[in-house]
Amino acid sequence: MAQVDVSGVLAKATSLSSDQIKSVLKNAAVSQPVSVGETLGSKEYASADDLVADLCRELGVDYIKDIPVNDISSDLIRNLPINYAKTQGVLPYREESDSVTVLTSNPVNTKALDDLRVIFNKRIKPLVSTSQRIQDAINRVYEKSTAALSGLDEIDEDEMDLEDPIIDLLEAGEDDAPVIKLVNSLLFRAVKEKASDIHMEPYEKDMVVRYRIDGILFDIFKPPKKLQNAITSRIKVMANLNIAEKRLPQDGRIPLKVGGKDIDIRLSSVPTTFGERIVMRLQDKSNQVRELYQQGFSEETLNTLEDLITRSYGIIIVTGPTGSGKSTTLYGVVSKLNKPDINILTIEDPVEQRIHGVGQVQVNAKIGLTFASGLRSFLRQDPDIIMVGEIRDLETAELAINSSLTGHLVLSTIHANDAPGAFPRMMDIGCEPFLIATSILGVLAQRLVRVLCPHCKTPYSPSDFDLQTLGITREQAATANICKIKGCEHCGQKGYIGRTVIAEILPVTDNIRSLIMQRKDGNTIKRAAVENGMKTFRDHGIQKVLAGITTIEELVTNTQLDI
Repeated sequence: MAQVDVSGVLAKATSLSSDQIKSVLKNAAVSQPVSVGETLGSKEYASADDLVADLCRELGVDYIKDIPVNDISSDLIRNLPINYAKTQGVLPYREESDSVTVLTSNPVNTKALDDLRVIFNKRIKPLVSTSQRIQDAINRVYEKSTAALSGLDEIDEDEMDLEDPIIDLLEAGEDDAPVIKLVNSLLFRAVKEKASDIHMEPYEKDMVVRYRIDGILFDIFKPPKKLQNAITSRIKVMANLNIAEKRLPQDGRIPLKVGGKDIDIRLSSVPTTFGERIVMRLQDKSNQVRELYQQGFSEETLNTLEDLITRSYGIIIVTGPTGSGKSTTLYGVVSKLNKPDINILTIEDPVEQRIHGVGQVQVNAKIGLTFASGLRSFLRQDPDIIMVGEIRDLETAELAINSSLTGHLVLSTIHANDAPGAFPRMMDIGCEPFLIATSILGVLAQRLVRVLCPHCKTPYSPSDFDLQTLGITREQAATANICKIKGCEHCGQKGYIGRTVIAEILPVTDNIRSLIMQRKDGNTIKRAAVENGMKTFRDHGIQKVLAGITTIEELVTNTQLDI
């Protein structure tokens, strides 16, 4: 049976110092012939929770695994600053007539427990949990306390100070204005729920805040109408925008730190009939680049893509709607190609993730740094591989083609509905068909579909209509794992957690090259590609439905019947 490094696990799971851990294990073993550390180390534990729980039983200390955050009263934390709670790893949990139960990851932290005894003027009863769970509970309880601004109706807007920009949302102090706390809470919650966008929409009698989560918009909060201007101004101050200009659209950026994560927010404000409408795109810069094999591509698509990116020159295009994961795929490609003997340069708008060893340039139209001007300069930097964030105009397209024809591998994106549609799109921009045909190696088109929650997805027998949609027989369905949504606490009753990619890849063969030269439309090219063996969006989506990864509803929503 595996031995457990008790001290190492406890150091990670709790806020006990190394000296405290040694002292606790030593003192607990004084009256025993075998030390607690040896006893625990001889056992095999599935998680740090099990080890901490077992140690608490040995020491005679109460332990709690799942913390019911909704049961913790906001009144208990009123006199306890969040910075102190997070630093000391303590959170008041339950108050009784003569005592207060306090969550802690360090039950021997007598200083913090003494401080709480003074604050509450009652006996303190420690209740132990892991450090990570307590930190998460602290974030959620203080967020709930801040968001519980139903008393906002009584706030005097004249007393609100909006001039203090935020750096770390968790550093909010007690003296911060209510609107600052409200905006912080909305941003914090968006990060916590993994929202990709925040929409703040003014209407005649109210204002609506919506989050886009896994590609779907959800209503989150309706602030009082009288706070609309204060909320808008606060956000514009954070983005260094002109709060006096309310007649013109404005774009800005808010760099934030939320719970140790670096979040970059791109903000767009446009004037509407009832006030300024703000949309914020959230990008977690602390995320690691996802490798290609982690993104959900089929084995066949992955093999074809990996074959294309090994070519020494040519253009590889990734296409799809906004928010379909094109940039994630390109970063995965760049990461795979990134080697000490390869010179890779990228020009992006914006640079979303930083990759060591890659020269990354961010577009700045205000000073004339565009995709085209950046790409033109790259050719004097002796690159092997060039990534262009997006082909938007003829100049950029021609420079990308010329770069590929002069011995460079070029990676880029373009907006088209599917892989065959990228070629007519390039022609619409103004590129000559013979240049397109000779320079493009292949096109990868992708979209994102929601993934069924693994905790509550339910197998079911599909209807005849479902079978017709999938193009399979009932006998084939009997051997598959077709599931539907149910909803549980893990997925917030949505039935889905996260998204995965469905894709189609079209290598440019001699047959496809001939059709491009003849200026054939996308449907003609698609039929020829399918005859050559190309798997379409729907084919890949059907595979994921049969595997129980997504649902027939997601498949129908995100794909259309093949021609």
